[in-house]
Amino acid sequence: MPELLAPAGSLNALIAAISNGADAVYLGLNKFGARAYAENFTLEELKTAIEYAHLRNVKLYVTMNTIVYDDELPEAYQQIDSLYLLGVDGLILQDLALFTYVKDTYPSMEAHCSTQMGIDDVNGVLFFKKLKADRIVLARELPLEQIKKIKQQTNMPLEIFIHGALCVSYSGNCLMSGLIGYRSGNRGRCVGSCRKKYALINTTTQECLSDSYILSMKDLKTIEHISELSFADSLKIEGRMKEPEYVANVVHLYRKALDKTLNPNEIDNLYKTFHRTYTKGYLFQEDKKTITNDLKPNNFGYKIGTITKKTKIGYEIRLIQPLNQFDVIRIDHNNKDINLTITKLYDEKDNLISTSSTFCYIKIKESLSIGDTVYKTKDISYYKSLNLTKEYKKFPIRLTISGQPNSPLYIIAECENKTIEIESDFLLQQATTSPTTKTLFYQQFNRLTNTIYYMDSLEYYIKDCFIPVAKINELRRKTIEKINLIRLSTRHALPIKKETFLPLFFPQETPELAVYCTTKEQYEAALSLNIKTIYYKDSIVRRNQTDYKQRSNELLIGGYGGIYYYKNTNSFITDYSLNVVNYKTVYLLHKMGAKRVTLSYEINEKQIKTLIQNYVSHVGGYPNLELIVYGHAPMMFTKYCPLKTKNQCGICRTNSYILKDDYGSFPILNHDDCTTTILNGKILNLIDHLDSISSIHTYRIQLTIESKEESKEIIQAFQNKLNHAPTSFSFRKDTDTRGHFNKEIL
Repeated sequence: MPELLAPAGSLNALIAAISNGADAVYLGLNKFGARAYAENFTLEELKTAIEYAHLRNVKLYVTMNTIVYDDELPEAYQQIDSLYLLGVDGLILQDLALFTYVKDTYPSMEAHCSTQMGIDDVNGVLFFKKLKADRIVLARELPLEQIKKIKQQTNMPLEIFIHGALCVSYSGNCLMSGLIGYRSGNRGRCVGSCRKKYALINTTTQECLSDSYILSMKDLKTIEHISELSFADSLKIEGRMKEPEYVANVVHLYRKALDKTLNPNEIDNLYKTFHRTYTKGYLFQEDKKTITNDLKPNNFGYKIGTITKKTKIGYEIRLIQPLNQFDVIRIDHNNKDINLTITKLYDEKDNLISTSSTFCYIKIKESLSIGDTVYKTKDISYYKSLNLTKEYKKFPIRLTISGQPNSPLYIIAECENKTIEIESDFLLQQATTSPTTKTLFYQQFNRLTNTIYYMDSLEYYIKDCFIPVAKINELRRKTIEKINLIRLSTRHALPIKKETFLPLFFPQETPELAVYCTTKEQYEAALSLNIKTIYYKDSIVRRNQTDYKQRSNELLIGGYGGIYYYKNTNSFITDYSLNVVNYKTVYLLHKMGAKRVTLSYEINEKQIKTLIQNYVSHVGGYPNLELIVYGHAPMMFTKYCPLKTKNQCGICRTNSYILKDDYGSFPILNHDDCTTTILNGKILNLIDHLDSISSIHTYRIQLTIESKEESKEIIQAFQNKLNHAPTSFSFRKDTDTRGHFNKEIL
C-alpha cells in the first residue's frame, strides 16, 4: 500500500495528520521551504515533531525546496547538518547544490526531488536515478497512464499529488510573483498572482472576453480514484498553509479510502473544510475548460439554501442543509461575497434558535436579493467532530516479570522488535498476607491510557511477594521511557565533509550575443544580422517538452529530461528554466556536459558577481555563463489554456491576446501543442548594464512577440553597444531598464 503523506504547517496540524492515519508528514522550517508564510517550525519544535512522529512509526520529511543563492549556501548546509542529527527521514529539494550535498554527505537521509524540478518523463527520472535520488515527486500535469509508464520503465520510487491546491504554472515553477512583486514563488513567498482577477482581451479585435479569476485552478480531488493510484510509492496531500481541521478531515477520508473502509456518502465531507471546488486534474485528464474556477479564488463552501424573502424579522433562508449557530456562511449577492459567522439565528416567531433544517432568519445590515445563494464555509458541529489529538493506533508491549524475595524485580519488555531490560532499585519483600498476583500487577501496569502503548501479554514469574502500587507505577514509567528512548533512533555524529572540484573552467572571452527566436520573421532578422548563436525551433528543447528526437545542432535545453536524453550530444546550453542561482549548480551542470549555463531570471547583479567569484575560488577558473538581457520574461508556462475556456480554439492562431489587471498587461503566447506561456508586459532591458558585469560569455536577447523590424532594431542596438558604437534606436517606454537586475528578490 502506498504511503499517505500529509502536510503540517504547525505542530497541531502534524498531530492532527498522525491522529488520522498519515504514514508520513512533510513540513518546513523558517528558511529554505517553499511556504515561507506558513507557521513553520523552529529546530526545537522540529525535534518535538520528530519524536512525536517516530514514536508512532510515522516518517518526517522537511522541505528545503527553494532556490539558494551563494551567500546562503553555508547556512543551508548547516541546516541540513542539523536536520541529519535530529533524525529527519528525508529532505524535499529543488536546488541541485543542496541535492548533491545531501547525497554526497548523508546517504542515510533520503533526498526527494521536489515537483519544482519539473520532472515529467522517463528521461528526467533516469537523470536523477543516476544521481541516486531516493524519490521523485512528479510534476502535477502528468496523466495517470504516463506515470504508470514511468514507474514501469524506471522502477523508481514515485510520489503523486492527490488532493489540494494546484498551481496553474507547470510544476509550480512560476516567475509571476517574483518578477512583478519581488516575492518569489521559488523562494517560498508566492503572493498568489494566479488567484487574482484578470481581463482577457483579444487585442486584434479589442474585445474583452472575460473579467474573472481565469487563472485560478480548482483544488484537486482524487478520492474516488484512489484504487487506481495504488502502484505509487507515496500519495501526497497539499496543505501546509491550512488549519489542523482541514488536515484532519482530508487525511481521515483518504486513509479510509486507502483502507477500503470509506462509505461513498462520506466523500461529501471534503466540502466541509476549505476548497475551491474540485477537479480530478490532469492526472485524470480533466478538460482544460473545467479545470479552473473563474468565479471565486477562495473557499467556496457548499450550498445550503437560498434567500427567499425579507420580513420584519430579517432575511429568510430556505434550507436544503442544516444551519447552526456559529457556522460560517457565504452569500453570493450580485457575484460578490458576503461572509458572516452566524452568531444569532431566528425562527418565524423571532425566537433565538441554535439550529434549523428547513428555514430560518438572519439579521444583517447588508442588502440581499431574493434568490441569492447561501453557502456554508464552516460547519462548526463537523469541526468539533474531527479528531485532532486522539491516537490513531497503539503499539503492543509484551512483558516478562521475574524475581524472588530479597532480590530485585526484573522486567523484559518487547515492543516493535525492540527489547529493553530493567532492574528495580528495590528488593522484593516476602508477602505476609496478600501477595501481588499477576492479575493485580497487570491491572496496575496496564494504566497506559495517556501513552501510545497497550499491554499485549504478561508473563509473571513472581510468587509470594508484595509489590507496592507506587513501585509498580514507577516501574511502568521507567519502562515506557526506556522503550521510547530505544525506539527513537538518532544520529550522533557528522561525517567528515570533503568537497572536491574538477578543473571545469573556461577562458574569458569577448562577450557574444545570442538571440532566441519564437517566429520565423525573428529568425530571419537574426540571420540577416549575422548572429552566430540563434535558438529557434529544433535547437530549443524547452522544459516539460518530452517529444525528443535526434538533433545534430547545438541545443538549448530547459529541463533535466532533455539533459539526460541528449547527454551524449557534442554540446548543449542549459536554459533559464533550471533556475540556476549559485556557483555549485553551475559547476554541476558543466560537469554533466553543459557547454554554457543560463542564469535564472531571479538573480541580481550582486549575486551574479558573488557566483562568479565563488566559482573561481572553488573550481580554479571562470564558468561559462549566459544571461538574458532583453525580452518579455516568461511569467509562467502552463498546460492550461485560458483561451480555450472562452472558445478561442483555432481563432488564437490569427489573433493576439493579453491578460490585464490594474497594474499591467501580460501577453499570451500560444504553442503548437496548446500549452501557453504568459509573458511579462514590461520588457527586461539591461542594455545599459552590460558593462557592469564582467565574465559573462553570452548575452541573450529573448524575442517572443516582436515583429521582424522590431527584432532587427533591438539586435542592432545590442550589437552597437557591444561594439561601443552609437545607436539611434529608441526603446519603448514600457521597457524596464533594470528589471530584476538591481532588485533583491526575496
